[in-house]
Amino acid sequence: MVTELQYPSPFKTLISFHLLIEKLEEMAKSDVDYRSNYAKSLLKQVEYKPELIEGIQDVSFIKENESLIRDLLSDLFPTGLTNNEIKAVTLPFVNFTFNYTQRFRKILDAAGMTFDIEIRDFDEHQFYLMNCYIILNAYYNQKIDSRKPLFYDIPDENGIMNHYRILYNADFIEVTPTEKMVPLTQDEINQLIDNYDDLELWKEKFPPNSWLLKGFGIVTLVDVTVESAVSNLKTNLLKTDTEKQDFEESSEAIFKSIFRIKDVKIGFTKYDEVDKKFVKPPFSENKIVSYLLCNLEEEKCDGVLCNFTLDTLIQQKQSLIVSNVEDFQSNALAERLLSQNVKSCILAPIVKEGSLLGIIEIASSEPRALNSINANKIDLIMPYIVDTVDRSMIEIENLEEAIIQKEYTTIHSSVYWKFKNEAQNYIKSTASTKDYIFKEITFKEIYPLYGQIDIKGSSDKRNQTVKTDLTSQIQTLINIVNEIKKLSNLMILDQKIFELTEFLTELDLPLKADMEQQIQRFIESEIHPIIQSAKVNGTLEQNIKSYFESLDPKTGMFYHSRKDFDHTLSVINKKMASILDEKQIEAQKIYPHYYERFKTDGVEHNLYIGASIAPSIPFDKMYLNNLRLWQLQALCEMELEHHKIKETLPFVLEVTSLILVFSSPLSIRFRMDEKRFDVDGSYNARYEVVKKRIDKAYVLGTQERITEKEKITIVYSHDHEEKEYLKYIKFLQHKNVLESTIEQFEIEDLQGVSGLRGIRVKVVNDLVVEKKYSYQDLLDELN
Repeated sequence: MVTELQYPSPFKTLISFHLLIEKLEEMAKSDVDYRSNYAKSLLKQVEYKPELIEGIQDVSFIKENESLIRDLLSDLFPTGLTNNEIKAVTLPFVNFTFNYTQRFRKILDAAGMTFDIEIRDFDEHQFYLMNCYIILNAYYNQKIDSRKPLFYDIPDENGIMNHYRILYNADFIEVTPTEKMVPLTQDEINQLIDNYDDLELWKEKFPPNSWLLKGFGIVTLVDVTVESAVSNLKTNLLKTDTEKQDFEESSEAIFKSIFRIKDVKIGFTKYDEVDKKFVKPPFSENKIVSYLLCNLEEEKCDGVLCNFTLDTLIQQKQSLIVSNVEDFQSNALAERLLSQNVKSCILAPIVKEGSLLGIIEIASSEPRALNSINANKIDLIMPYIVDTVDRSMIEIENLEEAIIQKEYTTIHSSVYWKFKNEAQNYIKSTASTKDYIFKEITFKEIYPLYGQIDIKGSSDKRNQTVKTDLTSQIQTLINIVNEIKKLSNLMILDQKIFELTEFLTELDLPLKADMEQQIQRFIESEIHPIIQSAKVNGTLEQNIKSYFESLDPKTGMFYHSRKDFDHTLSVINKKMASILDEKQIEAQKIYPHYYERFKTDGVEHNLYIGASIAPSIPFDKMYLNNLRLWQLQALCEMELEHHKIKETLPFVLEVTSLILVFSSPLSIRFRMDEKRFDVDGSYNARYEVVKKRIDKAYVLGTQERITEKEKITIVYSHDHEEKEYLKYIKFLQHKNVLESTIEQFEIEDLQGVSGLRGIRVKVVNDLVVEKKYSYQDLLDELN
């Protein structure tokens, strides 16, 4: 063979010009003298080169007879078109070519000596089957349409990738069988047609080298760089987030091909229509920069653009083309672009149905590389960019909605099915143009479980941190004003010191509701102007500077002790909530139930379980018992976690835990106005009253709160509830989760509620819980 093929082939290939020479022999018999003489002259030279007819076995023959071959092909490769056409001699689907036109040769020279020309996305499977199709069509008279666009991707001298469509001419090729040929019936051909993916079957029916492909083909390339780049960009933009690993790099390569500019960068800036500002792209994972914002996260539009550019981009929604940034009249924008080495750029608004979504930025470090002429190419790609940005914005809005649903107006997965059914009913009614009245979402005959882990004395501790910060700030100000007084001796300063001292005296008393606001107003209106206008230097100047640096930027007050308290509270809440949420995963496996939690000065949770929430799963009271045991153990683990982390926090805060037992089934209804579930019916309201007031209740006949630090309090009404929870406590004592001492007491009457009783038991603090126990474990232990 003239050259080794990249992949196995059903063909033994021989480059031959025998069919072309037959055409010359016919031409030699022509009555037209100059054509006849031309053909005879070529045939005379061919007499001494039988390989041209029999088949070329050695590739060096082509190189040695390059001039003769060029003469033979002169009718097919006109000299007048050599600088325009991109043509060469080849065999179909083989990366071996010769006898290039001048334009083809220049393209290959620009690509460099190390560049190997290969068909894009063309593998062994495709190569083998495409050759088999030739045999089926040429020898077996099948009409298989295997036409598929094939492309060469060839870089130019600047590294810009150009794309060329491949067209083959096989008029001078013959296909004949060899002794290895396997005859095929129509049934076998049909079997092949139905099994494209079975390469081994195709190789069985068309063994390697079982056919002879003799002759030569002509490959013609058509420059489709812009069209192919636009198509690639569309594919790139349609990729999912997980596929966009090199999104920026690949997109910039595509833009280089579209604009045929070596140095092209792309950026994107989102437009916030509500606040009239530019915002950094929300696609941070793709690392798309914003040339308008530079290093800023966001900025008002009029802070970025001048009146002219603002009107062009925002009002008229037209592209802004700056061919030479150094000559641009908008100094602020020009300085920002030049600081990023942008010398020419196209800023094109992305508009969807009249609304501005953002600005696509195409930038280059070369002046005039981007200009009003090539800016028209934006029109080719803008529809895809608009759709992509719009889709991304919708995805972000959906994500925002999901976050709001999760953090603020949760519709728990256990009851989601009922909301979905109601939504589907609404959609069906709108399709039939019927008015639809939304039904109330209610769940009847369900059992509630309520629990909380609360920050003990949080209000008092918060007030104490406020007093600590105010006292520290006032003392600092008294010292500063005293130092200023030494320099100016103004009597008014004594008055201010006196008023500050009076505030200190008041802070020794219980904190009044508006005391913080009074002090803040006084400091900001009376004291800050004095120390800001004072003419000082040296140590006093540094003290004043340090004082203002110590102020919280939002409140203008000291926020030191309060910051420690707020941080501690936040850490405890997040940790407790995360434990509860994580354990909920296992709890849902007991039986699907509704779950919600709230973070205040602690973490509260509501659970509702019953057949109406999961109608497809038979309900048994055992599931309720199991969930109660799960709840008790969950609070034990939360207590233990708090005990482990409390000493590491900047502020020591204790917690108390409580469970409210309510054995009567009730109904819950989704309140559309509050976007949350609430108990339904006046009788069930008793449960809500107890929930709201129980943690502040006292042990009957004492001033002792029913909750204590490091202990779990269980509030109940009936003897059977007491018996049930004493079993759970005994079980967890056996597992060394709870201490042996159990306190039982009656609870003072609440407004409209009496007869409540309580159990209180301490958690073993040195226990590390590794195993989770179920109600079945308890049953096994007790039996």
